[in-house]
Amino acid sequence: MATWQKIKLFYQGVLENGDKRTDDWLLVYSPVPITCIFLCYLLLVWAGPKLMEHRQPVNLKPVLIVYNFGMVCLSAYMFYEFTVSAWLASYSLLCQPVDYSHSPLAMRMAKVCWWFYFSKVIELSDTVFFILRKKNSQLTFLHVYHHGTMIFNWWAGVKYVAGGQSFLIGQINSLVHVVMYLYYGLAAVGPHMHRFLWWKRYLTSLQLVQFLIVTIHTTYNLFTDCDFPDSMNAVVFAYSLSLIALFSNFYYQNYLTKKAKKI
Repeated sequence: MATWQKIKLFYQGVLENGDKRTDDWLLVYSPVPITCIFLCYLLLVWAGPKLMEHRQPVNLKPVLIVYNFGMVCLSAYMFYEFTVSAWLASYSLLCQPVDYSHSPLAMRMAKVCWWFYFSKVIELSDTVFFILRKKNSQLTFLHVYHHGTMIFNWWAGVKYVAGGQSFLIGQINSLVHVVMYLYYGLAAVGPHMHRFLWWKRYLTSLQLVQFLIVTIHTTYNLFTDCDFPDSMNAVVFAYSLSLIALFSNFYYQNYLTKKAKKI
């Protein structure tokens, strides 16, 4: 069989072997649209700072206030939906297969998984705002890697496992993002709020805790007999370890090293 035919068969498998309930939802059926968004994102990261080099930073204060507090509301809504849907469906924290039925609770969980996926697309705006404000120091590998890869991880999540134990990732991350976007929303209000924002370093600690919980949870499921795809668990495990390494380095460089220099 020719290589092109193998690629075509593989691609057809990607399209046809997903969760039929989510196929018609925005940005789900095919990986092509989200891949195009990702490529545009990378182009923006490369070209954006160059285009802004000889321009003044854009004043986005009203936009940032609305955006950040809007994300607080969306994150709170998703946390509520993940929590209530899992509670009403009697989800197990140790092993929870995906319910692929069209029951109201199964569909409610699938829908909030889609909202979580779509929120990751919205969050690419964070990078756009950094570029327009000429905050190029914020365009780190960690920032671009985290934002760029999350959209693919959750495309796969909604495409194949919209529910089940993957809910825990969305639930914890939504709660963390309530706190994170609340911080950035308050910071956007103005300098007079900065004295109330002493807890910035604890945001990184909170993110590290979430990755640690996800890693432990996924490790458990990799070594137990649970009717949830091991391939998904393996991807989540590897991805969580990469984020623990990157965020730990960020914490060390920005808080421990700077503190040592002051001393």
